[in-house]
Amino acid sequence: MMTAVNKGIDERIYNTIVTTNAQAPFYQLTGIQTRTLGPGWVEMAVMTEGKHGNPLGLIHGGLVSTLADAAMANAVRTTGKKGVTVHCDINFLASAPVGEEMIGRGRVDKAGSKIVFTSGEVVCGDKVIATCQGTFYVVGEI
Repeated sequence: MMTAVNKGIDERIYNTIVTTNAQAPFYQLTGIQTRTLGPGWVEMAVMTEGKHGNPLGLIHGGLVSTLADAAMANAVRTTGKKGVTVHCDINFLASAPVGEEMIGRGRVDKAGSKIVFTSGEVVCGDKVIATCQGTFYVVGEI
C-alpha cells in the first residue's frame, strides 16, 4: 500500500479522500490506489496483474477506463465537492502490458456549483495510453 502525498489541499479533505479510497470495495478489487493529491488534480495508480488482462494478454480497457474515471472523480473531490460521473469520454491510444504500473492523472478544468468538467490521461511507463474527459454532477460537500 503506497502512502498518498498531499501537494497542498486541505488536510481534512486529504484525509477523507485517502481513507475512503482505501476502503472503497471497487478500488480494493482492482488494486487502484491514491498516489498524489493537489488542488484540483490527482494521480491514482494500479500495478497491473494477470487478473487485469484481456484475451489478447494486454490490460483490459475497462481497467484503463476505471483508472481514468477514478482520477477525474478524485480531482473533483480535492475541491471539497462530491461528484458523480454523468459523462466520460476516453480515447485509447496504446495498449498496456501486464505487470507494469499504470498512472491515472485527473484535473478539474472548470467547476460550477453543480457541474464540474475534468480531463485526464492514463500513462504506462513513458507512454500515454489514454486521454479522457469527464463531466461530474455535484451531489454534496466533503
